[in-house]
Amino acid sequence: MRFAGLGIVGRAATRMAAWTAPPHKARQRLAHMNPRGYISADAVLYHADLSLGANVFMDDRVVIFQRQQGGTLDIGDRVCIYRDAILETGYGGSLSIGNDSSIHPRCQINAYVSHIQIGNGVMIAPNCAFYPYDHSFLPDQPIRKQPLRSKGDIIVGDEAWIGFGTIVLGGVRIGKGAAIGAGSVVTRDIPDGAIAVGNPARVVKMRADNIRDVKIGHA
Repeated sequence: MRFAGLGIVGRAATRMAAWTAPPHKARQRLAHMNPRGYISADAVLYHADLSLGANVFMDDRVVIFQRQQGGTLDIGDRVCIYRDAILETGYGGSLSIGNDSSIHPRCQINAYVSHIQIGNGVMIAPNCAFYPYDHSFLPDQPIRKQPLRSKGDIIVGDEAWIGFGTIVLGGVRIGKGAAIGAGSVVTRDIPDGAIAVGNPARVVKMRADNIRDVKIGHA
């Protein structure tokens, strides 16, 4: 891993290191052997405005893509992006991911038109999708030819947890330390420390309530 990097030689060194390493998440330790991190030789990086922090882990078949007019894509220190995740910017949108966050397999994060800001220590479970945009629906032309539109940025606060298969749409803020239940569709703001589930996602409890429940139970 001492010679790992994004060039031809660096990619070859990364591939050799991976041969002797255990698979999947156990391979994450390789990212801490070099400040340049571990970028799988099978990952696709097609982005002119990509910034990588220290000790980033990027697994097999991750795709980093910049479409036309795509803005910056900033990945912080010690971020883990697991296999088959796709991160894109396009049409004026940008994406930032804070330190120590993790994006699990098969997530699709498309920062088109508006921006996506993911804070520090955020956990995003597999199969999640972030879309801050949609299409217009005027009846006089096919939807595929209509311009993209957005209700605003997506902001995810520090230490939030996004459950399996969650969809997050434009113009929402998921608060610091919030938890979103599996399969939810987030269409409105979720407060700090809230637990939200459903389609559309609604707050069902505050995490602070769990502390009170424990105290009552031991009273």
